[in-house]
Amino acid sequence: MESELQKLPQPETTRPSQPESIDEGSTKDDRPLLKPDPTNPQLQVQSQSSSPSIEELEKKYAPYVRHDVYGIMGRGELPWTEKVLLGIALVTLVPMRVIGATTVLVVYYLICKICTAFWAPNREDEQEDYAHTGGWRRTVMMQSGMFLSRVMLFVFGFYWIHETYQPTNLNGNSNNEDGSKQQAEELERPGAIVSNHISYLDILYHKSRSFPSFVAKRSVAKLPLVGLISKCLGCVYVQRESKSPDFKGVSGVVNERIREAHQNKSAPIMLLFPEGTTTNGDFLLPFKSGAFLSGAPVQPVILRYPYQRLSPAWDSISGARHVILLLCQFVNYMEATWLPVYYPSQQEKDDPRLYAENVRRLMAHEGNLLLSDIGLAEKRVYHAALNGLFCQQ
Repeated sequence: MESELQKLPQPETTRPSQPESIDEGSTKDDRPLLKPDPTNPQLQVQSQSSSPSIEELEKKYAPYVRHDVYGIMGRGELPWTEKVLLGIALVTLVPMRVIGATTVLVVYYLICKICTAFWAPNREDEQEDYAHTGGWRRTVMMQSGMFLSRVMLFVFGFYWIHETYQPTNLNGNSNNEDGSKQQAEELERPGAIVSNHISYLDILYHKSRSFPSFVAKRSVAKLPLVGLISKCLGCVYVQRESKSPDFKGVSGVVNERIREAHQNKSAPIMLLFPEGTTTNGDFLLPFKSGAFLSGAPVQPVILRYPYQRLSPAWDSISGARHVILLLCQFVNYMEATWLPVYYPSQQEKDDPRLYAENVRRLMAHEGNLLLSDIGLAEKRVYHAALNGLFCQQ
């Protein structure tokens, strides 16, 4: 594996990237990106004092730029043909899809409600989950969850999903054409799935394929319908403070889950997006090292969303606008490339940042993705600048 990685092109960066471990105390992700942040005067100064052109912004913040027909933030001027298509879809497709998606959500909630009746969730370190429930309960929740997630994607217009599995040989090397997905699973089970992050649809896809657990905000556990479903998925909740004296923190819980999944086939596997935020799908941001601290093998997955009108990437556009426009498209496309399970060397186990960077370089090479050294902080600056430009107009 190391010899193969040495052949890969080295990433060109304008400043050193510093992958971070999962930080359960971080509150940056709690603020909406596309709304002005009155508590951060730095962003206001940058968006008001200087008024860079759209071209300059798009060049500097390329990983977050939308290139579809709806323009910047989905507010571009549309041709009359597109307006007619939107009007027709709004009165036909959208109501049917909303009813279909709501029905799927309610059905799965009722299944989870039945499976968890008279059964207390695990509450270790204030993390509530039913994912470690065994027997028929776990089987029903998992199989129905995978099926209904695929149904939900179908409702959203993803009628076909093109999946590619790169072969693996019996020694676990990633560049042998004689291997197969089954051989990789027989060798050693990965502890986590690591995927590039483009849209909220990523979770639906992974849920339909592997039914993994993932990291979510603590507030998700309290949402109607979705709260119980997230517990059945075994989500690790981010919380700002602990009431338990032996609280491990999110990073500790995640790494315990990864080790458990690696060693126990019946344990739920973890899904992690090491970039920490979404991109437009053409770039790969620096990886945080939290998914790699355990030293367990990981399963890299590369997602793509080919499009002609609206990009399914959830970037530089509000959530409500994006969902409505997505529902208006009759057909949406998704491609998933499953790379071989990545088995870290001893050097990578001892250095999680090296492990994370090598997996990142491999995914960029195999997925033909561009490496970028910017992150969530730059995304906030870009969105603040876009808001400033629209306010001036």
